[in-house]
Amino acid sequence: MPPKIHQLTFRQLHGIFAVCRLPADSPVPPWALHGAFFSVTKTADELSIVCLQANVPEHTSAELNWAALKLEGPFPFAMTGILSSFIAPLSASGIPIFAISTFDTDYVFVKQEILTTALEKLSAAGHQFLPARP
Repeated sequence: MPPKIHQLTFRQLHGIFAVCRLPADSPVPPWALHGAFFSVTKTADELSIVCLQANVPEHTSAELNWAALKLEGPFPFAMTGILSSFIAPLSASGIPIFAISTFDTDYVFVKQEILTTALEKLSAAGHQFLPARP
């Protein structure tokens, strides 16, 4: 049985984001914890931080210039195919993404310089772009 395709609503978060990599034994730096959205993930291999780019100190290992798209959840855990439905049109167009999932929803990051193309591809796939919240 093919996966269910979902038509989703989403909006862009305010700001330009960075995806940072610090050594696994690093403490969480205070600069990472500012802004309306940030994510901190620690593994045995790294400390990964997603935060507003303006917060990131110089000389930090980071991928810069990401736009954040928030899928309008919440989505029940039993619901399958949410993220794949959203990123499939991006993948088919060769648009790289970075994704973060939370308890309620998913966030998909695309490079700022290809945001317009990404929004066009998502709209053509039937996903609805909502205005940003104030």
